[in-house]
Amino acid sequence: MSRVPNLNSPFLLGFDEIERALDRVTRSASDGYPPYNIERLPKDLAHPERLRITLAVAGFRLDQLEITLEERQLLIRGRQHEDNGRVYLHRGIAARQFQRSFLLAEGMRVEGADLTNGLLSVDLARPEPERVVQKISITARD
Repeated sequence: MSRVPNLNSPFLLGFDEIERALDRVTRSASDGYPPYNIERLPKDLAHPERLRITLAVAGFRLDQLEITLEERQLLIRGRQHEDNGRVYLHRGIAARQFQRSFLLAEGMRVEGADLTNGLLSVDLARPEPERVVQKISITARD
């Protein structure tokens, strides 16, 4: 059982959104289908550092897959329909539906998706953090 950290420390101001995100992620437990990988791709001349999510979606056609991004939640769905015109002597491959969700950090961008040889890859750009130093003026009141 995973433990969700408590972010109620008086030194952590404005982190209530992170606590809600952690709560949402722990509630959306998945059954493990389809299996997936997440890998870090290094920065090169054409691309910044990226993350790639690769799902094993063998048996799904392009028109049976859907990727949406809503409020930093990446949702990947696959829907197959039963083919009632076929007569199976043995059926070991089920027509199955799935839904995988990933919560993206602020500023993450979906660069694109690709379906090759039964593997669906979704590339995410990881933004370079901007270092901001701000001087706060102090007003004297007597």
